[in-house]
Amino acid sequence: MQIKTMQVISPTATSQALLRDALIPAVRAAVAELQSTGEHFYYVVLITTGDGLAPILCAWSVEALQRAAVAAISSENVLDLKWSYADAPYFDVGRDAFEPVRALFAKRPYMSAISEAEWDHEHELRLGAMEGALHAVNAEGLFGTGAAREKVLVNVEVVPPDAGNTRRAMRLNPSAALVSWLLEAAEPLTEDEAGGG
Repeated sequence: MQIKTMQVISPTATSQALLRDALIPAVRAAVAELQSTGEHFYYVVLITTGDGLAPILCAWSVEALQRAAVAAISSENVLDLKWSYADAPYFDVGRDAFEPVRALFAKRPYMSAISEAEWDHEHELRLGAMEGALHAVNAEGLFGTGAAREKVLVNVEVVPPDAGNTRRAMRLNPSAALVSWLLEAAEPLTEDEAGGG
């Protein structure tokens, strides 16, 4: 007699997979909306809060930054704008496509009503889903391939920013895409993380 074994799937893994799988088509739709402008995007990010609420997609293009430069008071102002999700002319792109994502996030535990250990776990689950979605669409070539991909910084950014943003950017991007962002906008890593220890 053959005994069948039942595969047990971790509820956490399933929950993260559900969030990731809902995010993938939302990100595709938002990026398609960006691409329809004909502009050249160099910064495409999922933005979330420190509590890991449902993300929004924000972006800057080369053309939008040039328009901002014309209106800027100084070159310093332009540098401040260059990596600013809050000032991005493409803010909350694909909002309708993210409705299923918001619905799933709303079913997750309330971050203010759980223990510190549960909060840490839930926060990592949510950020992992967002990062996993960007990895998946990046593998499809959504942000370009080869030299074109090296001109786009994609990330999952937590607001207010912390070193986790830098770690995620380093995992999500080819090194050439990181150069300017690391110099101009990244939160510092510890010496060990940065290779100094």
